[in-house]
Amino acid sequence: MRQLRAVILGDELLSGAGDPKGIGWLGRVQARLPETVDIALFPLPMIEETTSEMLIRWNSEAAIRFSTSTENYLVLALSSQDIHAGISMSRSRLNLASLMDDAIREGISVFVIGPTPTGVPEFDSEIENLSNGFADVVKRRQLTYVDCFGPLVSHEGWLEEVTNHPRRLPGQVGYGLIAWLVLNRGWFEWLGISEEA
Repeated sequence: MRQLRAVILGDELLSGAGDPKGIGWLGRVQARLPETVDIALFPLPMIEETTSEMLIRWNSEAAIRFSTSTENYLVLALSSQDIHAGISMSRSRLNLASLMDDAIREGISVFVIGPTPTGVPEFDSEIENLSNGFADVVKRRQLTYVDCFGPLVSHEGWLEEVTNHPRRLPGQVGYGLIAWLVLNRGWFEWLGISEEA
């Protein structure tokens, strides 16, 4: 049996913050993995993390969790925190590129999930630009990028939850939507497994 190990770096959405069920998008994705596959998931959430901080944490926290005896996978669940932190688009792109290139050199397969909208139009326009920049960096390396912004920016269920939460966090509907996007935008293909395995 193949032995797979996946480390996931992301912000508080990775922890399921705001989800009454407490399982977030990752728990929903994990529930869809076939029992015949030996895969260990290591979620490493960090609140309000920028790409600069994620790049540092990749070395200090993620890299040490991989093994030479397993197939190694890295999920980057990106946030829009770079905007709040005043990080330029070019720096955001460079941080992501450096992180991915480091992982690729180590033989680690990378899967990238883009930032989600907040329901605040003026801020969402900046998130859209950031997401497009991230997508370009990922696609230049012929890797998978899951666009969460485009499908969710006008989604009624998503907007209802994030606009009614004091920290703009999704609930059960929103986390279900993120999970659906991940599962249907190349997750199983990336891992080299079939949902029915």
